[in-house]
Amino acid sequence: MSKEKQRQQRMQINVQLPAELEAIYANFAMITHSPSEIVVDFARLLPNVPSAKVYARIVMTPMNAKLLHRALGENLSKFEAQFGEIKAPDQGFGAERPIGFKH
Repeated sequence: MSKEKQRQQRMQINVQLPAELEAIYANFAMITHSPSEIVVDFARLLPNVPSAKVYARIVMTPMNAKLLHRALGENLSKFEAQFGEIKAPDQGFGAERPIGFKH
């Protein structure tokens, strides 16, 4: 086992989730970047409404964005192993107009 893997296994982080924290539903995200930050705006797009309202903006370093990308990939793999493949619009999802995530 590598030293990095051992260090990660030993480190425990106490995450505090405020009681008043509201969960936000988003079905649309816009991702932009500069040399030093990645910005992800989470929005909600509703049927027959030509605009989307941004409900949350997350700003992170490129390294943290890459680690998030890795963690999302690992968790989506586990989800699909348990519940089956997630179909995207380009795999026959059947959306009449594009929805989801925009680069």
